[in-house]
Amino acid sequence: MSSVRTAAMGGGGDREFPFSDKHFDYIRNIVTDHAAIRLPDNKRQMVYGRLVRRLRELNLNSFDEYLQVLEEDNGGPEFVNLINAITTNLTSFFRENHHFELLRGRYVPEILSRHPGKRDLKVWSAGCSTGEEPYSISITLNETLAAKPGVAAKVLATDIDTKVLETAATGVYKQDRVNGLPDNVLRRWFQRGRGDNADKVRVRPEVRNLITFRQLNLMQSWPMRGRFDIIFCRNVVIYFDKPTQAKLFNRYADQLEDGGYLFLGHSETMHNLCDRFTLLGNTVYQKVR
Repeated sequence: MSSVRTAAMGGGGDREFPFSDKHFDYIRNIVTDHAAIRLPDNKRQMVYGRLVRRLRELNLNSFDEYLQVLEEDNGGPEFVNLINAITTNLTSFFRENHHFELLRGRYVPEILSRHPGKRDLKVWSAGCSTGEEPYSISITLNETLAAKPGVAAKVLATDIDTKVLETAATGVYKQDRVNGLPDNVLRRWFQRGRGDNADKVRVRPEVRNLITFRQLNLMQSWPMRGRFDIIFCRNVVIYFDKPTQAKLFNRYADQLEDGGYLFLGHSETMHNLCDRFTLLGNTVYQKVR
């Protein structure tokens, strides 16, 4: 979620379809109930702008008709389209780069030092958006574990938005998505396109092969059986209310190995919400119980 993320959308003027309080309240209530995404009043124009496209695609004449579709859909494909439409996924490779430097220089070595016989390192990117975060994690792990041939790494990447997962799974990006990355990183971990794809890059197989992409709603049951050493959940919880954040932090603690690490976004905190972690600095938390 960094993929469950909403963004304000400006605008005004005449609307193509009337959009009443009833329409907005219905939509935000079912989105909150299903995904715990908060849509305050100032998101109304954004919601209209995103969903009017759905009305056009479905050849509907009003939001009354669209609400009827949602009612009859009962959590089916159109509800997925609704969630996809209102989530905005802003991300980049090595966003908040200090986290990846800490992963490489401190936290992966600490995990391996605490568990000398460890043969697998498990990381979860929760809210992976279009894939830049899990691919950045995979590159970092490939580089860090190069001198540890006996240790294998696995990255689970999840998001509620099925469309961004499709993009993520391909590992193909426009050239401008990697502009600014060091030349040695581009040469080592990306393949440049040719011909009609000259403006694109693809992450190399050794980067993609560490990652499994799955659709997951953080508010529903989690099918993962094992525990993770590290969880990234950055720029996701700021869109949940405090009780939902507290519940989510406790679930993350349950899903982490003892002493495991949770990475949050730069504007996120679990202060007074969960006492099962200690803050190490730079929005990195360690599970203590």
